[in-house]
Amino acid sequence: MRSALAIPGPWLGSYPERIVAGDEARDRQVWRALGTMLWTQRRAQHRGDGFVARVLAQGRKWESETDAALTEHALMLRRELSRHGLEEGLCARSFALVREVARRRLGLDAHPSQLLAGWAMLHGMVSEMETGEGKTLAISFAAATAALAHLRTHVITVNDYLVERDARELAPLYGALGLTSAAVTAGVRAPAERGERWRADVVYCSNKGLVFDYLRDRVSMGERRSALHRELDRLAGRQRPLLAGLEFGVVDEADSVLIDECRMPLVLSRDRAASYSADVFVTALELARRLTAGEHYLLPRAERRVEITDAGRAALAELGERLEELWRVARRREDLVRQALTALHLLKRDEHYLVRDGGVQIIDASTGRAMPDRSWELGLQQMVEVKEGCAPTGGKETIARITYQRFFSRYHRLGATTGTAREVAAELWRVYGLRVLRAPRHRPNRNEPLGTTICASEERHCAALVASVSELQRRRQPVLLATRTVAASERLSGALSRAGLPHVVLNARSEAAEAAIVAQAGEAGRITIATNMAGRGTDIKLGEGVQSLGGLRVIVTECNEAARLDRQLFGRAGRQGDPGSHECVLSLDDELLRAHAPAWLRARVADLVVGRPRLGGVLAEWLFRVVRARLELRAARQRRLALLEDRRIGDALSFSGPME
Repeated sequence: MRSALAIPGPWLGSYPERIVAGDEARDRQVWRALGTMLWTQRRAQHRGDGFVARVLAQGRKWESETDAALTEHALMLRRELSRHGLEEGLCARSFALVREVARRRLGLDAHPSQLLAGWAMLHGMVSEMETGEGKTLAISFAAATAALAHLRTHVITVNDYLVERDARELAPLYGALGLTSAAVTAGVRAPAERGERWRADVVYCSNKGLVFDYLRDRVSMGERRSALHRELDRLAGRQRPLLAGLEFGVVDEADSVLIDECRMPLVLSRDRAASYSADVFVTALELARRLTAGEHYLLPRAERRVEITDAGRAALAELGERLEELWRVARRREDLVRQALTALHLLKRDEHYLVRDGGVQIIDASTGRAMPDRSWELGLQQMVEVKEGCAPTGGKETIARITYQRFFSRYHRLGATTGTAREVAAELWRVYGLRVLRAPRHRPNRNEPLGTTICASEERHCAALVASVSELQRRRQPVLLATRTVAASERLSGALSRAGLPHVVLNARSEAAEAAIVAQAGEAGRITIATNMAGRGTDIKLGEGVQSLGGLRVIVTECNEAARLDRQLFGRAGRQGDPGSHECVLSLDDELLRAHAPAWLRARVADLVVGRPRLGGVLAEWLFRVVRARLELRAARQRRLALLEDRRIGDALSFSGPME
């Protein structure tokens, strides 16, 4: 039986998407349970290897063809794919054609691992490719083949920098195949222009931009979502939806998009009058500052929440009696003060948010990037703005919401790739029905692991980093120093400046200079400090003579919440067979340890690190692993709860229509 995607795109409807009803969802769970027993990496690898052999054999026949002949082949192949769908033989011919065109137009000769990865993505799997193995080109095989079959294809990645870079680099390839391509970024604001770009054959976009445009379509269509209604709207000249449906999607950096960013739903909102005046937020902050930690409120830091005690409630009741009537209502008073305490003690400037252009912008913890279009809810955004001396923004009214889990399940077919999927393979299968296929390395790995160094205090940590960077600078070997937060990157920058070490900083403040900083990070003698912005998709090319110096050195200076993030950072070195090295230099004063490990235990391990370095180092690494495991379990629980809540709300509102 052919898959649904074997049918040419136009037959999927005017706005194709898969809406999973309750019975179908249960059926899919049964099939996934059976798939768990029947699927094996070896069987899938064997099928993929056979496909790759067919591609290579076909490709040899086209090496002597002229460019005009290849263009004619593309036109013929497009007609056959439209007629017969994504049949294996036609897909092999398409891959061979794309490979030959890429060699001529891009100067890139795709290796078998990239062909295997493209095959996996086209067949609805996650291809795990080691960092630096060429995921961008591998994606183009699946994307171009689906587009030749008249399936509108979305290539989804984590930020606009990668969107623009990949779309620009691959545009000549798609153009030579007779396909249109476009990039949709936050800078494209006019609805008409965004809609025009979304109607290209292959569209590169960010996950957030894609989902928010989808929600805008759902809101604009309202109840007029049937094919008949959309056709009548088109004939009447009404505004067309931005997207053209969800036919085929390829997610780059899949673990970031499909896992790390799934703890909270995406909410489309519109401005409304603020619930409270700025004076109310000022008063709430003043009351919060008059309370005493441990007596009036508790901060279970591992849970990142505020708990007001009975003594705190009594103190607030007494303080509220001297204020206007708003503050005499217990629940309202306590809610406002709880948000004020959260703003004061749990949300830190340059870690959780930036102050820029007179406003507060949230920082995405997993990518290190500012998110100017996102805001906290229930007055917390305004509370932080008043805390920082900014004018409070207006209130927000939710008009649509959806989780990533539910959204990406609506594609008729979804493929993905990343360098770090094995740790979350079970969740990718359980939630999205995506299997992980590991593609073998094309070249030997020359990225040398140098181990982990544990420092007993922040002062020793800073001194160790400065000493390491000084030695690398003396040898002219480029180094990338990875930090978790903007604040940490700027503290480290200050230490290097005091030591007379010239460097550049890449963080949420310097996003505009990202391309230039990345382009120079592999030059001899270059010192780059970067947050997790540099951890995904960043291709740092080595400068002249740097290979003989040992390539790029990556030093992770803070503990990330998931080991996958460290592996992504390590992968900035040793790409495409180049030499490189990586290490961790961590402190027992690390923010995550302070929040999740008892002070007495950290102090005891610190004593051992100083007095008995070997034993202390082993215990310290164990402590970091335990804390990280707890954080990963908590994140998984948050994602599961977000999905369950999403389903609960959907069921509750099913009688009145979809909630988005």
